[in-house]
Amino acid sequence: MADHTHNDRSDIPVVILCGGEGTRLREVTDRIPKPLVDIGGKPILLHIMEIYSRQGFTNFILCLGYKGIMIKESFLDYEVRSRDMVLDFRQGERRFVGVETPAYKDWRITFAETGGSTQTGGRVARIAPYVSGRRFMLTYGDGLSDIDLHAALDFHESHGRIGTVTGVRPSSQFGVMAVEGDQVRSFSEKPRSPQMVNGGFFIFERAFLDYVVPETDCILEREPLERLSADGQLKVYAHDGYWRCMDTFKDYRELNDGYNAGVTPWLPAPVLQSVAS
Repeated sequence: MADHTHNDRSDIPVVILCGGEGTRLREVTDRIPKPLVDIGGKPILLHIMEIYSRQGFTNFILCLGYKGIMIKESFLDYEVRSRDMVLDFRQGERRFVGVETPAYKDWRITFAETGGSTQTGGRVARIAPYVSGRRFMLTYGDGLSDIDLHAALDFHESHGRIGTVTGVRPSSQFGVMAVEGDQVRSFSEKPRSPQMVNGGFFIFERAFLDYVVPETDCILEREPLERLSADGQLKVYAHDGYWRCMDTFKDYRELNDGYNAGVTPWLPAPVLQSVAS
């Protein structure tokens, strides 16, 4: 990932869609909202927010819905759950001791209650009052990537349109055969799709807020994005690196199995220390 320094970009709001019910992951989401489902012992929402914060984007707007109070509570109770604490009843005080969590100390998080059954476009419209400045970033609460966000922003700024969507080519769920007649000429186990799909990690100018409405049934991926593309105002940023969506229980298991095996492409590579001879 490239090393960029863009101090003027640090306050760009990062909107994360956190309100869906996650029905295809019902084995877990019956109890908790999908963004709080753990990958390696940490909610996937934190992994996503760290993708942004490691690259300097720390102004978050979370679009809450289904079981949204649990997301609020997870942040309010974060230090209680993660740090040593002294509860002094004699002095009537509570204080935390030991190692702080510097990765989160600069974060600013707006928790927006966008409705329990509101669709994605309606959620975006409802957070419009919290979007400061001329552009914002947007992603889903279940996707991980090693995307270079500054390179995506460079691309967005270069084309001058209202929106940029990240295009990815996920691996096929099945093995693919090249067949002539009844003869198999080649076999590829789960190759990458030749077709691009919406990988999230959007960048929008503020003008995009005119394409969405706060009605419950406004779906981002339908009329708003369809109209934006018909107007010639949507460009695709092709990301050929790692991307994975936690859509089903199978995805959840595979992400956690990979994490336990050290396969975490969305995380920065560890810094290897040289050993003096």
